[in-house]
Amino acid sequence: MQIKDRLMEDMKRAAKEKDKSRLSIIRLALAALQNKEKELRRELSDEELIQVISGLVKKNRESIEQFKAGQRDDLVAKEEKEIEVLQSFLPQQLSPEELEVEISRVLEETGASTPQDLGKVMKVLMPRIVGRAEGRMVNELVRKRLSG
Repeated sequence: MQIKDRLMEDMKRAAKEKDKSRLSIIRLALAALQNKEKELRRELSDEELIQVISGLVKKNRESIEQFKAGQRDDLVAKEEKEIEVLQSFLPQQLSPEELEVEISRVLEETGASTPQDLGKVMKVLMPRIVGRAEGRMVNELVRKRLSG
């Protein structure tokens, strides 16, 4: 449980340094992980931990869009800070080139060639890149490759 251990250590460090915003973000992440563990009635694997934290990042991105529409720059900055902290616990994000290579591999493996094959490609691709690329962006890239 490398990720959970890192979260615990960073929580202790943030508490010692009196970094209240970082501490609250880490506590939020730990609470989300504990809720998921209670729901499943077992400890989460690292992949599942990554999915939960990625879900939190996704929610923050959605909140940013809404706050920008409402012209709440103060809340946008808060959400961006949360994303920054949460992403420090996720694996290194794939570069666009690395993502294209991974998409090409999956297209070749699945034999996908039409937009109707999108679901088949995403089903194979997403578990490989979980937490390392945003699902919406991946979906758009795969859709573009299959249609053109």
